[in-house]
Amino acid sequence: MNVQTQIRAAEPVTTEHFDVLIAGAGISGVGAAYHLTTQCKGTSFVVLETQKTFGGTWSTHRYPGIRSDSDLHTFGYRFKPWTSAPIASAAEILKYMGEVIEENDLARHIRYRHTITAAKWSNETNLWTVDAVRIDTGERLRFTTNFFWMCQGYYSHTEGYTPEWTDMAKFKGPIIHPQTWPDDLDYKGKRVVVIGSGATAATLIPAMAKDAGHVTMLQRSPTYFRTGRNAIEIAEELRKLQVDESWIHEITRRKILLDQDTFTRKTFAEPEAAKKDLLSAVEAYLGKDYDIATHFTPRYRPWRQRIAFIPDGDLFQAIKGGKASVVTDEIDRFTENGILLKSGKELEADIIITATGFHLSANGGIDFAIDGKPLEFKDTVTYRGMMFTGVPNLVWVFGYFRASWTLRVDLVADFVCRLLQHMKATGANKVTPELRPEDHNMPLFPWIDPENFNPGYMMRGMHLLPKRGDKPEWQHNQDYWAEKDEFPAIDLADKAFVYG
Repeated sequence: MNVQTQIRAAEPVTTEHFDVLIAGAGISGVGAAYHLTTQCKGTSFVVLETQKTFGGTWSTHRYPGIRSDSDLHTFGYRFKPWTSAPIASAAEILKYMGEVIEENDLARHIRYRHTITAAKWSNETNLWTVDAVRIDTGERLRFTTNFFWMCQGYYSHTEGYTPEWTDMAKFKGPIIHPQTWPDDLDYKGKRVVVIGSGATAATLIPAMAKDAGHVTMLQRSPTYFRTGRNAIEIAEELRKLQVDESWIHEITRRKILLDQDTFTRKTFAEPEAAKKDLLSAVEAYLGKDYDIATHFTPRYRPWRQRIAFIPDGDLFQAIKGGKASVVTDEIDRFTENGILLKSGKELEADIIITATGFHLSANGGIDFAIDGKPLEFKDTVTYRGMMFTGVPNLVWVFGYFRASWTLRVDLVADFVCRLLQHMKATGANKVTPELRPEDHNMPLFPWIDPENFNPGYMMRGMHLLPKRGDKPEWQHNQDYWAEKDEFPAIDLADKAFVYG
């Protein structure tokens, strides 16, 4: 029996009760805590966080140049204005989140270094029993809660995804995944190969290129990028007029969201025109002679995978300046000195970075059970991408791919607070999503339509996720512009909600 099994098997010494238990103190968990304090006054709650501080992704990831890949006017909360450049560093985001915690007295609700190991629902008591381990002391803790709010995200924070390539052990240098970046890595003057071409690679490469000898982005296939100034013109103009920052925040959010909606619709209605817009921006940096067709023209239509924003074109500037380059090829095997490609070319490297994504985690590594029976989320059907059939008093925050994650944090929080108030007013102790009579013959599909959105991490982990139906209630449609109107109008008396 290993240590983790012993910890899970042993009985906790104490039990505490809270009306709501929030898993995670990242952008979702801090947002949930804020909304509980403002919309559900008097509700007791606790936030359990595995890390030693708040921040989630922004404290887990420490690689060079880490920054947001969407603007902070919409990635920031609707209730707290963002006043700096729209694409922000991890340090700036953590500072912003720290201010939210301090200004709203949230720190007293957050317990760090607490890892949740199990969550078990009882229909007899109408409670979740949540077991946790305080990982700095090994102390076993138990909580009971009426409502479980999963804000831990959707990927494993302990390690990233690195494929198993042939002869990796032969490479003489370090092989590093950005999710577990060593603090003492010295890459000054070194030859670095970054495998991957997503947002992480696009962030790492210009940051490392400043000091490295040369950085090569090795990609199997190209990715779309958006580029532009790291500034929002309307926000700059309004500040010149000395408009209140809360007004600037709201106006800028609305303008960005309108522009995003317009472009998203264009990718579906006029995909070739949208593609031309994106590639023209790349050409403006790299010039007509650069082989954009090979290195920056994906095989898929825009928005079937996330499009990262490149502030001030820094990735393209590093390429144009000769500090970085792109190789589009496939890996045959690793060698002592680098990577042998299927084309026969060898890429020599001192350091190899695998910016190859992460492991999807549907349950946050928690052992779930209902009345003693193990819960498999893959066997459920999702209610609007946040609740699951047969699972009482539980909500999961899963944000947007084509818009900022936090937009959905606010929407889900509004719904949860309204639901909790409704249950209190009607005397209900539990609420369980269930298919209505008219839904029982509804066809079921994977969580996300691969024709609509198909990044590698989703495709690898799709079998772990709940199913979706063909009706709006039974899917996560990834459409903020529809959900911002639909969520406030959800009928809590709908037969999809079974109260008890």
